[in-house]
Amino acid sequence: MLKFDTCGRNALVSQQVRMLRAPRSPFSSPVLRSLPASVLLLSALVLPALAKPSAPVPSAAPPVVPTDFAGWSLSAPAEQSTEPETADAANAAVLKEYGFQQFASAHYANGDNKLNVRAIRFQDASGAYGAFTFYRRSGSIAEQIGRTAAWDGSHVLFWNGATLVDATLDHVTPMSAAELRELAKDLPQPAGSANVAPPLPGYLPREDLDLGLSHYSLGPQAYSRSGGVLPVSLVDFASSSAEAMTANYSTRDGKGELTLLIYPTPQLAAARLRDIDAFLQAGNTQGVWPQALAESRPGSVLTRRSGPLVAVVSGSLPAATAHKLLNQVNYQADIVWNNPQGYVSEGSKVARLLLGIFALTGILGGAALLLGLFLGGGRALYRVLRGKPASAFQEETEFIRLNLED
Repeated sequence: MLKFDTCGRNALVSQQVRMLRAPRSPFSSPVLRSLPASVLLLSALVLPALAKPSAPVPSAAPPVVPTDFAGWSLSAPAEQSTEPETADAANAAVLKEYGFQQFASAHYANGDNKLNVRAIRFQDASGAYGAFTFYRRSGSIAEQIGRTAAWDGSHVLFWNGATLVDATLDHVTPMSAAELRELAKDLPQPAGSANVAPPLPGYLPREDLDLGLSHYSLGPQAYSRSGGVLPVSLVDFASSSAEAMTANYSTRDGKGELTLLIYPTPQLAAARLRDIDAFLQAGNTQGVWPQALAESRPGSVLTRRSGPLVAVVSGSLPAATAHKLLNQVNYQADIVWNNPQGYVSEGSKVARLLLGIFALTGILGGAALLLGLFLGGGRALYRVLRGKPASAFQEETEFIRLNLED
């Protein structure tokens, strides 16, 4: 008969009871203890990366106007607004079409002279230029301030980058233009293509052009309010992303208007031209033509397409003069050859790379072989010419020995 130790048995039972009563740690499982430390470390690194990143804090936009320039300083903090109605309530829709972003009104002082500045920032340079042509007064004098400026007494309108500035001086001095140039340089400049002026004004013929009466439009409101000749529905700003330029020309024979429209593709321009030609050929029988088109001389209303450009001549110009003006509008395409060989697939690129590596290896190996033959053969020839064996190993030379066994 087997006998058990009562004390040992009681101690074993007590230990089992304590194990049952003790709280179990989630990490006391043998399975978890068997996990390598690298797995736990990997989890510690991956879990924070999977967490949702916090939203980036938007950076504050730079001020529209500087605090000081060329001796002028703000007499009070500038007033800023992001509502176009604050800049011009009557033409808020026009400002939206040009890409309005921010408006600022500032008052500067330079001694006893004062300067009032109204500045509007747009999305890009096209909006600033368009707003400049919209607000430019007839008869103003062109001035070299910013990119383009119009001077009218103590009032000057100019634009630079994506900002339009309307400045009014109490007293005009000989240094006023230079000081305003400093202001134009201090205006914030947009980055990349947003700082590129629209190309459409560059297609206007310069001869007999009244530059102060040309208007650049990006929407129906600006086009209709700046003397657009064609109906807005024919231009189709909404669905075709059209840009319009309306310019006046004055010659000895009369006055005329040139309307330039540019579209993203030549196909869209061709479709718009067909609609415009159909509208003009139908005539003004129902009185639907705009006044500027209805008052045009018969035979002087002409149309032409050049690439994505559509040109329309109207007004009182003779037919020959209208034809000459129309033929001066020609689209110039800028073509960049990125790869003269055309499209190259990725497999062809890899094959060409490997072939280049093999060719380079062969060239280097051949060069090494030729260099070895030249140096080795030259040395052997030199020894033979001196009456010695070609190889130095064939000579009986004295050999120094160390008798270390002794």
